[in-house]
Amino acid sequence: MPLVFQLDPPGGPALRDGVLALWADVSNAGGAVGFVPPVTTEEIRPEWRKHLRAMAERRTRLLVGYDEDGAVAATAFLTYNTHRLMAHWVWLYTVMVHPKHQGKGHGRELMAAAADAARTFDGVEAIRLTCRGGTGADRFYGSCGYKEVGRVPGAIRVADGDDRDDVIMLLPLSR
Repeated sequence: MPLVFQLDPPGGPALRDGVLALWADVSNAGGAVGFVPPVTTEEIRPEWRKHLRAMAERRTRLLVGYDEDGAVAATAFLTYNTHRLMAHWVWLYTVMVHPKHQGKGHGRELMAAAADAARTFDGVEAIRLTCRGGTGADRFYGSCGYKEVGRVPGAIRVADGDDRDDVIMLLPLSR
């Protein structure tokens, strides 16, 4: 069953708890979303608060995918580029699909929904994201139309002796 996506869903405890639980579950399953397992929702909460501030200031927008039970099953954050010479593209951050929903095409649905959302933003012509090398995420994003436009070798230190490339990818948006 497809997910139901909502851009800028109403805030509150249910959204907070759903996103925090998703973020912890994805991280603990090995997802490259800013944390290294094991991680708890309490360790993620300060990062969620940063995202909330950015959303309150309208610098960041939240896209949520809900499953058939109404639970948060996927998310992506779209952040406006504030530099006046780069306002024609947005960043896509913290792209997550719950492990129990992976392998069902929901990741592609999420990426398509993010592109559709970005197309509605005034003046936005492209989406840019970065991903951790060595995870296969770059191949997935490539299959969704993103092109690798840069790579910083060893920029992400997952653990002592485990440095990963920071892969920069871009999706031009056609209108």
